[in-house]
Amino acid sequence: MDNKQKILVVDDDPYILMSLEFLMQKNGYDVMVARNGKEAMELLEQGPALVLLDIMMPDVDGYAICKHIKSTPELKDIIVVFLSAKTKEADIRKGYDLGASLYISKPFSTRDLMKKVKELLEAA
Repeated sequence: MDNKQKILVVDDDPYILMSLEFLMQKNGYDVMVARNGKEAMELLEQGPALVLLDIMMPDVDGYAICKHIKSTPELKDIIVVFLSAKTKEADIRKGYDLGASLYISKPFSTRDLMKKVKELLEAA
């Protein structure tokens, strides 16, 4: 894949951020990382193809970021994948209602995550 697709990873946990960044780079993606919602909002301007988004963050939560993406004409085609420890049915439904393509509960399998990311980007 020579035209690398940009993936924005948003998580306030430095360990998760680092491991996801490494995983995505290893699989040939161009990766940007944001440690909080404010950084994520700024990086959206660079047009990632897909956003891996945590929900619980100190400043702007993942739901608000997803809502922003889906309600902004220039951003609405960005694929949103929630990665969250929130596993209640209502939380998951809210993620999909806001326009997420996928909701993956933590802890997750990196192999499954890569498979899904590839599928979503190929289908886009």
